[in-house]
Amino acid sequence: MSNSLSPGVDQTIDITGEVCPMTFVRTKLRLERMQPGEVLSVRLRGEEPLRNVPRAARDEGHIILGIVAEGNDHIVTIRRG
Repeated sequence: MSNSLSPGVDQTIDITGEVCPMTFVRTKLRLERMQPGEVLSVRLRGEEPLRNVPRAARDEGHIILGIVAEGNDHIVTIRRG
């Protein structure tokens, strides 16, 4: 595990350059490569990804641990279901 990861976070992904629906596609692909219970930190930008990524992750059976604003971005923390 890299020292740059926040405590309790197993992997990170930055999708600030993506647009829907690719924002969740990239997130879903990363989650599928993780073990159940691992935590993914997703950096995203824009209102549409902020609505769609957490909703789609919940629909897939994952748990949203938190959403934090950071400048122009948001960090969504997801526990793989």
